[in-house]
Amino acid sequence: MDIALLIVRLVIGLGIFAHGAQKLFGWFGGYGLAGTGGFFEGLGFKPGKLFAAGAGLGEVGSGLLIFLGLGGALCPALLVMVMLVAIGAVHISKGFFAPAGWELNSAYISSALMLAFTGFGAYSLDRALSLNVLADPRQAWIALAAAVVLALLNLLARRPTASPQATQ
Repeated sequence: MDIALLIVRLVIGLGIFAHGAQKLFGWFGGYGLAGTGGFFEGLGFKPGKLFAAGAGLGEVGSGLLIFLGLGGALCPALLVMVMLVAIGAVHISKGFFAPAGWELNSAYISSALMLAFTGFGAYSLDRALSLNVLADPRQAWIALAAAVVLALLNLLARRPTASPQATQ
């Protein structure tokens, strides 16, 4: 079980870290903060750079901490929040299947939920440092509920630009 948790953590952690690095630094074929900020502006998140930085930091932070196995259910909850916003703002209207749908986001959410309730396993910094951050299932539920509420508030903060046809 601990080897399986380690593999999940490494794959999910590195994957979501790379997504955030695309947004923040333009690494791995990304657009960096300026390009991603412009994209976010088009989605109605204003100021775009601020929202792009928040999404990028959420992905880099949760990815790195999941990779290390540090922070208990807090890191998976952060990942759930970022993925719910991505689904709601971009992917839901494109159906389920990749590359444009919400299939990958749901895989990240499922993995995050599993880690939130199982913990990071024996090969984690949480275990090595004897940390019990949000390790109780009730605490994990609270962290995940807060993530859902914050994701919904983030989506409600959008100010979509009126289409040219709507103003004519």
